[in-house]
Amino acid sequence: MEQKGLIKWVLIALLIVCVFQLVFHLPTLKVERNADTYAQEASSAISDPVAKYNVEKTARIRYLDSMSGKEIFSLPLLKKYTYSDLKKQQLALGLDLKGGMSSIIQIDLRDFLVSLSNNNSDPLFKSALDNADKALANSQADYITLFAQEYKKVAPNQKLAALFSRSSTLKDQMNFETSDGDVQRIIRKLADETVDLTFNRIKDRIDKFGAVQPNISLDKKRDMILVELPGVDNPERARKYLQASAKLEFFEVYRLSDPGVYDALLSADKKLKAMMSGDTSAVVNTPKYTLQNRYEFKRDSLGNIIDSTLVGVDSIPTSKDPFADAGPLFKMLTPNGNSGQGWNFTQCVIGTVDKSNKDRVLEMLNKAEIKSLFPNDLIFRAAQKPYQVKDAEEANSNLEIYALKTKNSGAAALDGERIARAFATSDPVKGDVVVSLSMDNKGAKIWGDMTTKAANDNNREIAITLDDEVVSSPRVNEPILGGSSQISGNFTIDEAKDLSNILQVGKLPAKTKIVSDQIIGPSLGKENIDKSLWSIVGGFLLTLLFMVLYYTGGGFVSIIALGLNIIFILASLASFGTVLTLPGIAGLVLTMGMAVDANIIIYERIKEELAAGRSYLQAISEGFKHSLSAIIDSHVTALLSSIVLFYYGLGPVKGFALVLIIGIIFSVFTSVLVSRLIIEWWVGKGNKLSFASDFTARLFKNVNFDWVGNRKYAYIFSGILTLIGFISFFTRGFELGVEFKGGYSMNVHFDKEVDVEKLRNSLTTSFGANPIVKKCRY
Repeated sequence: MEQKGLIKWVLIALLIVCVFQLVFHLPTLKVERNADTYAQEASSAISDPVAKYNVEKTARIRYLDSMSGKEIFSLPLLKKYTYSDLKKQQLALGLDLKGGMSSIIQIDLRDFLVSLSNNNSDPLFKSALDNADKALANSQADYITLFAQEYKKVAPNQKLAALFSRSSTLKDQMNFETSDGDVQRIIRKLADETVDLTFNRIKDRIDKFGAVQPNISLDKKRDMILVELPGVDNPERARKYLQASAKLEFFEVYRLSDPGVYDALLSADKKLKAMMSGDTSAVVNTPKYTLQNRYEFKRDSLGNIIDSTLVGVDSIPTSKDPFADAGPLFKMLTPNGNSGQGWNFTQCVIGTVDKSNKDRVLEMLNKAEIKSLFPNDLIFRAAQKPYQVKDAEEANSNLEIYALKTKNSGAAALDGERIARAFATSDPVKGDVVVSLSMDNKGAKIWGDMTTKAANDNNREIAITLDDEVVSSPRVNEPILGGSSQISGNFTIDEAKDLSNILQVGKLPAKTKIVSDQIIGPSLGKENIDKSLWSIVGGFLLTLLFMVLYYTGGGFVSIIALGLNIIFILASLASFGTVLTLPGIAGLVLTMGMAVDANIIIYERIKEELAAGRSYLQAISEGFKHSLSAIIDSHVTALLSSIVLFYYGLGPVKGFALVLIIGIIFSVFTSVLVSRLIIEWWVGKGNKLSFASDFTARLFKNVNFDWVGNRKYAYIFSGILTLIGFISFFTRGFELGVEFKGGYSMNVHFDKEVDVEKLRNSLTTSFGANPIVKKCRY
């Protein structure tokens, strides 16, 4: 065999890599055993099993967190490794083996295009964006390509350059004459930069989230991010953490006592009522009521006003209650007011609304006809959380609506780009959990100017918003000149930590939304690990048994090559930072069959050469030589299919394809090259190696079947099967899972036998859908 020295060198190098990966694994095992011991000691006095599990889990995480930055292993003269460093070098287990949360995040490029177009209000532009949003759900193309296609449909005679050439970002890269293809290429390049930055920001966030060995990957073809967070037991917290764009802004505010604001609010309700009646041109002349009057409203369970009572100290015309004939706005929005003992809320709050009606109220207030009633620089924002009601028996669901003041450009006076440091702490006076902020020099100057202006203007409030929701509106009693601030918003410790981490990393360049997520419990993960190990061991033992019984000595060589193949695959996956999932294990088991299949082709060819009268060494040489083309053909076709799966697949499908690709490459290496190296080494020592027992040598020797002569029967059989398949496809169709139709997928364990049909019927009755219920035996 030519290049025998090179093959030996590659084999030795691969074995060194495998040993290196094993060395990385051992120190972390010791730390994790210590963590288990620490967790058991922490829960030793607890008898309740649920509480015991929670305490053990918390204690184990706390111990591993404390060890994450400590040095636990070093290579002399090379490098020192912490626990966290070593875990990153190891083969991580997927969620289906470990439990946790898996999410596919779509990077939303719609706002990116709107921003590039200088907020172009062309209805054709908006129509193309809407159509691209719809097309994205069923297309493999990226959003920029879909938008360009849809714009061409709705505006066939207009050029893309007309939308974007006025942008300050693009004016140096294009003009009105730039072709649509060049415009699309330029925008796609900028979009790629935005996607990459968003991906990196999310990676930085996840590093601070605390999940052990998270898996984050980017699919640039569809601007999607796959995030797998092993061990996550609070999915809602994780969802908020992943999707928050962290757009932090500081606004000056309007007060209801400012000239015209309260009157405009009353006029807005009346004008909306007139508009709903069809009188869109109605001019509403609303009498000016004094602010020392307010109306308390009695509402039904849906938040609709059913009664009102005037509470006030000033005299107003009592002949007409201004809210008795409430329009659509005041049927959902309870205006802020002053009973003479103080305002119900801070004056920058125009009113409160049930959170179920928030979007409708903001939509009304943002109508062009309604906004014209208010100052040009006034915008409305809702609170992030319902306000707290002291001694309330039921949880409050009402949100405050704020009147904020923007700069001439429509932006906030200060934004989160000026934040240098953010951390969670507690307010030394109130004891509340808050997020403390430190700003850079430019931010400190702007903040000083803002707080000075607010303090001198009757201690006016400043509103702090996060992702367009007000999280805090502190009243400024004195100027703050040091560039420091606090955000208070009834935070829990976890919420404050998450917010500080998000602000520290920085806001996302583009919005994100979770289009799919899956939660897998740790108990199911443990069962999957056990079954996966048994599948690998079982497959290996069955293959070993067959090869040894059928090919005797040659079978042993195949098993050695197969063992090396599995070790090389696992070491390669660990080196690439790949996560091993259940589909990956399926790919591993499939690879085992493909690996020995190559050896079977070689051994059968060697047996034919021996039967043809060739010498032992000649038969081995010719057997390997003439079987190579068949092995390459079969492996190349499988490799091409795997590459297609890897290119188009996401998550588990991509993991399966990657294992298969690596497995196919190593199968050829071990089955053809390594096994020949072993055989030639063994024979070179003067030993004989059998490729069949007495029984298997005669097993199919005299079988003579005319395959070609009977081909017409094969044609008929294949045609019938194909016809049945087509009929089934057009009549019954496929049972599409949640990956294609959306919805929820759950694994439920029952203590006793369950009738699947009854369960399916019950779910159909309850949800009005046709659920897919499959029974699995564990």
